[in-house]
Parts: sequence; C-alpha cells; structure tokens
Amino acid sequence: MREVYLDNAATTYPKPEAVYAALERFAREVGGNPGRGGHARSLEAGREVLRARDAVARLLRVGDPSRVIFTKNATEALNVAIQGVMRGGGHAVITSLEHNSVWRPLEAMARSGAITYSIVECGKDGALEPSAVRAAITPETRLIACVHASNVTGGLLPVEDIAEIADERRIAFLLDAAQTAGRKELHPEAMGVHYLAFSGHKELFGPQGTGVLYIASGWEVEPLSYGGTGSLSESSSQPEFLPDRYESGTLNAFGLAGLRAGVEFVLEAGVENIRGHEEELTLRMLEGLDRMKGITVYGPRDWERRVGIVSFNLAGLTSSEVASRLDDAYGIRVRSGLHCSPLAHRTIGTLESGVVRAGLSYLNTAEDVDLLLEALGAMLSSV
Repeated sequence: MREVYLDNAATTYPKPEAVYAALERFAREVGGNPGRGGHARSLEAGREVLRARDAVARLLRVGDPSRVIFTKNATEALNVAIQGVMRGGGHAVITSLEHNSVWRPLEAMARSGAITYSIVECGKDGALEPSAVRAAITPETRLIACVHASNVTGGLLPVEDIAEIADERRIAFLLDAAQTAGRKELHPEAMGVHYLAFSGHKELFGPQGTGVLYIASGWEVEPLSYGGTGSLSESSSQPEFLPDRYESGTLNAFGLAGLRAGVEFVLEAGVENIRGHEEELTLRMLEGLDRMKGITVYGPRDWERRVGIVSFNLAGLTSSEVASRLDDAYGIRVRSGLHCSPLAHRTIGTLESGVVRAGLSYLNTAEDVDLLLEALGAMLSSV
C-alpha cells in the first residue's frame, strides 16, 4: 500500500534529503554546544546557528539577522510576544480563528485580572472585515494578534489591512504565521508586522523543536525566561542585546542545522513556486470534493484567500471515523478533531463534530490528491 501523507499542517513529512543530511552531519561531525566554549566543536555549532539565523533573515528579507529569535516552536514565540506586550496590563484584540497558542495565554492573564481582551468574529467562511478590528480597539488596547492563515480552514486573513490599523493607533501587531511561513511571501518590515511567529517544522521543512520570533526594532519586550546565554556571564542581569536577550539556555543547534537546510530548500525552490504548486493540488482537491454528494467542505474556495489546507466532513461518519478508515484501509494520513483551535471551529459551526483536515505540502503530488479522492468515493459508497 502506498502511503499518502496529508498531515503537513501539523508537521511536514517527508523532509527534503538536504535536511536529513544536515541533521546527520551535525549529530556525527559537530555535536558541540553553541556559544558555550572556544573549542572547535562548540565554534562550529555556533556557526551552524548563525547560518540558520542568516537563512531565516534572507527568507524574511530582514536586514538585521539578530532580530530573528530562535524558540522551540511557534507557541513559545507567540507567548514571548503576548506576555511581553501585555505584561503591564491593558487590552488585546484577537480574531475568532485564533489557535489556542494565542487564546490561552490571553485567557490566563484575563482570569488573573491582569488584562482584558476582545474576540472579533469572522464569518462562517472565515472572512474578516478589517473594520471590525478597528471597532474593537479601545483606549487601553496594546496588542492586536492575528493568525495569517487558519490551521482549520486554510483561509487567509487581511493582515495588511490589520497592520495599517495597528500602525495608525501605534498598537503592537503580532502575526501568527505558523501555516504560511515557507508557502507565502512574508516580509515583516514591509508588512508592518512588529512580531512574527512561526514554527520550523511545517512548510519550512525543519525538524520539530524549532521556531522563530521576529521582533521589529523599537518593539522589544521583556523575555519570557532568563538564564545563561553564553554572553556577559559575569553579570546577574540578562543581556539587553538581541538575540541573546531572548535565547536563554542551550539552543537546539541540532534542530537549527536541519531548519537551515529546510529554509535553504525553500529559498532555492522559491516561495512563489511552492505556492503555485500547492494551488494546483488544492484546487484539484476542492474540485474533486465538490463533485461528491455527502461531503461538506469548509473555508474559502478562492485561491487568493487560502493556502493548501482543506477541511471537510463526510455525512454519516464522524471526523475521527473518517480519519481512522483513511489511515487503516488506505494508508492516507490526515488529522481529525479540533486541531487546538476551538475558536475557529465555533466560528465555522464544527465545534461539536470537528473536521477532517488534509494538509498539503510542496512535496505532495497530484497522485496523492487523487488517491484521497478515490478513497473518499469508496467510503461514501459504503456508508
């Protein structure tokens, strides 16, 4: 049975061969602790981290690579920004498509009485009117946090318009790009994004345990954690300079070696080429699903308003039953349930049922899509 992996919105698989090679090289030939010694292995580990930082900066077209902060995932990156901006209290605005990585930190702070926040409702198809964001702003608003593309529907939000609103009011703007980094152009300086957070293990093809937070000049906040940085060790105070201010403890240099290779793969392939390939696959899947009676598809149909994530339900079966049958009988790996985004499911009306999510990547093929459609057709005929 040919395996079809369509859970790339959770983590990409397989990775490009260059990523595997970079991980093996680091594990076998480097192995040192970056910034924690003057011997050859430590220095080479440090150089690998620098190469990863420079690669991400090139991808983002960021002039100062030190503003690329490495974290263990997008969740940590989002928490650094959210808790840093809201540490002194105030009000935040988010959308009804946000991941729990944005909602839960704000809810925890709100329950303690430290802050307040508002949720701007999106339409059932995931569409958001920027004017609704403007209307939610109060004199106490310090942060607007917005997902770039929903991890449930794949729908894109009008982040450029939201960035303009944030700029007008001098409000911090945080963009969750976990589902767009590597598959859509991201240039935070040009976009007016103050904090850009994403993971390395999705469309950047890096390993798990890698994430990034970009912090714009003039928008530095207090770190989430403090500790050893390999710099200014004689001082009891955290270094003020970036990236050390936000990178306490030993970095995942092994993972960052793989991330560097993944980002370079994306740069060589070209983000627009990646997006074009995913457009072909996504539209092929949507057209096939639309021809099937008994399947409900969620999110926008217009490619300009989405990325390569397609969520659906099959009449007569729960989302978990569909995913289980696809896995067991057809070797097709998808994800079912709520995807850590109950707000998004409440918005599209699937909070009770969840959805089946097929997440595409640049390494998927038209045959993968066709095999999924064939399997779903066979399942419909047996319900």
